[in-house]
Amino acid sequence: MTRFDTVLVANRGEIAVRVIRSASASGLRTVAVYSEPDRDAPHTRLADEALLIGPAPAEDSYLSVRAVLEAARRSGAGAVHPGYGFLSERADFARAVVDAGLIFIGPPPGVIELMGRKDRARAVALEVGVPVLPVGQQVGFPLLVKAVAGGGGKGMRVVRDPDLLEAAVEAARRESLAAFGDDTLLFERYVEHGRHIEVQILGDEHGNVVHLFERDCSVQRRHQKVLEEAPATFVSGAVREVLLASAVALAGRVGYVGAGTVEFLVTGDDAYFLEMNTRLQVEHPVTEMVTGLDLVALQLTIAQGEPIPFGQSDVSVHGYALEARVYAEDPFHGFVPQAGVAEVVHWPQHARVDAALDPGQRVGTAYDPMLGKVIVSGLTREAARRSLVAALDETAIVGLTTNVGFLRGLADSDAFRAGRIDTGWLDAQPGDTGRPVPEAAWCLAAWSLATARPGASPGPLETPDGWRLAGPSAGATVSLASAAGGRSGAGEAARLLTVFAHEGVVHVDGRTVGVRAVATSGARLCLEVDGKVEVGHVVVARHQVLAAYQGQTYVFERPDAFGPGVRADLHDGSIVAPMPGTVLAVHVTAGSEVNEGDTLAVMEAMKMELALKAPYTGVVASVAATAGDQVVLGARLLTLDPDETAGNGVPVQPKAPAS
Repeated sequence: MTRFDTVLVANRGEIAVRVIRSASASGLRTVAVYSEPDRDAPHTRLADEALLIGPAPAEDSYLSVRAVLEAARRSGAGAVHPGYGFLSERADFARAVVDAGLIFIGPPPGVIELMGRKDRARAVALEVGVPVLPVGQQVGFPLLVKAVAGGGGKGMRVVRDPDLLEAAVEAARRESLAAFGDDTLLFERYVEHGRHIEVQILGDEHGNVVHLFERDCSVQRRHQKVLEEAPATFVSGAVREVLLASAVALAGRVGYVGAGTVEFLVTGDDAYFLEMNTRLQVEHPVTEMVTGLDLVALQLTIAQGEPIPFGQSDVSVHGYALEARVYAEDPFHGFVPQAGVAEVVHWPQHARVDAALDPGQRVGTAYDPMLGKVIVSGLTREAARRSLVAALDETAIVGLTTNVGFLRGLADSDAFRAGRIDTGWLDAQPGDTGRPVPEAAWCLAAWSLATARPGASPGPLETPDGWRLAGPSAGATVSLASAAGGRSGAGEAARLLTVFAHEGVVHVDGRTVGVRAVATSGARLCLEVDGKVEVGHVVVARHQVLAAYQGQTYVFERPDAFGPGVRADLHDGSIVAPMPGTVLAVHVTAGSEVNEGDTLAVMEAMKMELALKAPYTGVVASVAATAGDQVVLGARLLTLDPDETAGNGVPVQPKAPAS
């Protein structure tokens, strides 16, 4: 007997879109909820019904149990799917859903309470004989300060120096409380070179538990997963058997119902239980790709009270799958979250894309910065890896800084190709801010600018000065300089490029490059550059040309487009907000003497803390911010005068520091 025919999705973004699609395919009516900034978000348009639940702050909308349950009542929903993040691992929410007479699509509240906290889950693991890492203040250094609630790398700090423990604990507590409403921490031995392996499990109300094999999620930045793959190629068969058996034993011991993940740290032939995620995982698509199963559809089946429709022997793995998480962040300046309008959005055609980003959509800092996921598969891991590189080459997001180019470089790296990756590898890599701009990107930008012509009323992809992509003109000379910064690597001096479109050549600083137009479609431009087809997406703006090439957006300034006084010299010692957000703390006052690297203030956006550090030794001249201030991108927070006796010379504009 059917328990429900309408499901409310208590989430937003790509996971809400993902759940709505599977629920609709299963014949269910779907209800979306949204906050005020999400009125026209993709998930609201995809669902059968969409209801406003509050203003922008998550606490007043997506994290409001009262608002979500009221929406369920108004819509007549019989079940609630929490997605991941927000309320998905809150036992009090699951209990409130059940108490309201609705079906919670996930494990029972008591199981979330038990396994959703890392300290309690650890005790269960010990009961069933699963090895765990030592904990407590006597484990030695390095140690991991770790929030017992939630996930996603929030509330976690690696501490190598005992003198830094107090500050790490304070920051982890603050971050954990903001993200999960719980600031309880534990201290765990930190393993420097381990692999993060997780097992996908399913359980039903009839006592059945099966695993859907494992995933390798070792490519992480500050404990946040970046690339994931299935199966885990670089673990032995013996270790795999331990992982799978341990995961099933844990799930069976607690009476798990629904989809869940058991996570382990593997080093050599040793495996240690880390935690259990009592929800669907962000990286679930790689498991779907190699098993051919729809995990959301299975969640819905199990929530209807039906048994898992197959046994363990029916599950097998075919091929390999990889997933890359696309974020609105600046990977070349500390992975600072970004905000803005995505003028151009082009996802790859030959890959699975789970996303909720449309052209013209504004991305703010109120929520997690993940925009979507690019997922590929292949008969071998290498085939899947090459497909991922090709898919990221085809991905273009212009107008909003993202990590797509960073992901492309990572997937194409020798270390990832050979599997020389562990959980600490990515954080140990030097920042990549000095790459030269590829010649193809110069040609794409120059060709677009030179072949644009003043037109009539601007269209949706045209810019305020009336320029638009159009037919060719010969012998047009343009001046471009690559802008220094996250979207273009190192700044380079201005170049003069003369485009002879009819002759099919571009003169670049005296060199001749063969360039011919192959095809254009809106912002998409396909050129043949020295006999090789290159594809990019280009937007010509009043003072800049933005060219997305191989996943990276390169920003070219147009020196001739700037009038006198348009560009002010900003080398004045200002410490500015590198992102819109909230000032959490200011540690200095006017007159304070500071050393290079000292933390001057702390900001927060998208549940991520960012320390603003002194770029040189000096004296604080002025302080314009106080704790609690809401600030916009670029707002001046402090001014620092250099200590000329320290050999600083003329100060440079500080870059957005890493947290």
